Amino acid sequence: MDPREIEALVRAALPGARVQVEDTVGDGHHFQAIVVAEQFQGLPLIKQHRLVNEALKAYLQDGRLHALALRTFTPAQWEQLQGLDSGSSAN
Repeated sequence: MDPREIEALVRAALPGARVQVEDTVGDGHHFQAIVVAEQFQGLPLIKQHRLVNEALKAYLQDGRLHALALRTFTPAQWEQLQGLDSGSSAN
């Protein structure tokens, strides 16, 4: 699986989201993602992750996507984090 596929699926489920996905092992099955979305506002972390995982459900179930490490943020949280660490970015 290509990281761009994951990004597209998440963006389709969360319109306006900024998504950055990296293949951590280079095998097309293990990824890490940063997702910044307005839809996360007021939601606990577990519900934020569920929204992302729901977008990828078919791929997780059939094994095309084996592992996904998620970091999710609201836009305000992301801006605050960027003020502390200017080394990361999400598209």
